[in-house]
Order: sequence, then C-alpha cells, then structure tokens
Amino acid sequence: MTTTRTRVTRTLLTAGVVAGPLYVAVGLAQAFTREGFDLTRHQWSMLAIGDLGWIQVANFLVAALATAAAAAGMQRAGGSPWASRLIAVYALSLVGAAVFKADPAMGFPAGTPEGPGVVSTAGMLHLLCGLIGFAAVGAACFVVARRFWPLYSRVTGVLFLLGFAAVATGAGAVWANLAFTAAIVLIWAWLAVVSLHYRRTV
Repeated sequence: MTTTRTRVTRTLLTAGVVAGPLYVAVGLAQAFTREGFDLTRHQWSMLAIGDLGWIQVANFLVAALATAAAAAGMQRAGGSPWASRLIAVYALSLVGAAVFKADPAMGFPAGTPEGPGVVSTAGMLHLLCGLIGFAAVGAACFVVARRFWPLYSRVTGVLFLLGFAAVATGAGAVWANLAFTAAIVLIWAWLAVVSLHYRRTV
C-alpha cells in the first residue's frame, strides 16, 4: 500500500525529474527569441536582464524550488546525505543567480556596447553564486558515483566542471560558451536521471 510519506517523496523526486527539461526548454525558447541574444556569445544567465528578464528570473526560481525538492526527496528515499546537501546548495545558488543578476555585456541586451562591460557588485555576487553552485553539483556527481552508475556520474561531473572552467577562462570564445551550454544541459539531464532512479526505489 502506498503511504502518504511515499507519495510525498515521489512528488518531490518528480520535481527533480522535470526541473531540468523545464529550465532548458524555457532557456532555449528565450535564447532563440530574445533580440540580440546569441548562444555562441552569451551565457543563459544574461537572459535575466533587459525588459523580459523577469522570465529568466522566474525560470531560475522555479528550477531552484524543483531542485530543492529533489534534494529533499533523495534524502527521504535513502540517498547519500552529502549528495542531497550538495544539490540543495546548487538550488540555493539558483536563487542567488535570480537575485544577483549578470551584467550587460557583449551587445546584450540590445543596445549594450560590445565588449565585456563593467562588472558590478551584483555581477560579482552572481558569479560567486555560480561558482559555489556549480562546484557543489559537480561534487554531487562524484558522491552519487559511490553508490550507483559510477561511470555515468563521474563522466558527467568531469565534463560539467570542464564546461564551467571553459566559460570561466574562455574570455567569451564561441567554443567556451557552447561547451558551457552543453555542460548545463548535461548536468540537468543527470539530475533528472538520478531523481528518477530514486523515485523508482520508493
């Protein structure tokens, strides 16, 4: 018989399954429709600025809530406490990314001068939130790898952290932006797969 606790746990983990696909779908929809935005030059977090920036802010917050739910669901399902905590840190970093927005740069939003632009305090805090959150979810991959899917989780963790390192050091290079975009899709897919795995165990 399915108990209330089981139903709640499954609901929390379902949030983890849909978090990534929803985030990616909303991000891509904006990327292809926002004036001046170019996936080869701009990171997705820049979608939070400009007249329609509220859409990406909402996307960050919904993803944060769903990711936090996934972390709680994994804990309830008997997952690694450390993995759950690290994923919860990632959720908090998404809130930080919504509150502290990236700075206008590289011609976006439309009308912004070309070039890296000026880094504000909010922009610095945005980068710090990203650094903490990405490091946390990357580490979570290796923690999960100790319990199941060691190759998949470790490869995901390595590729994700390499994608983040690429955009952090690539100075706006096309290859770096595309590598980071691929890394974001990869880590959300991993979270969905892990959440689905735990959902099937309860």
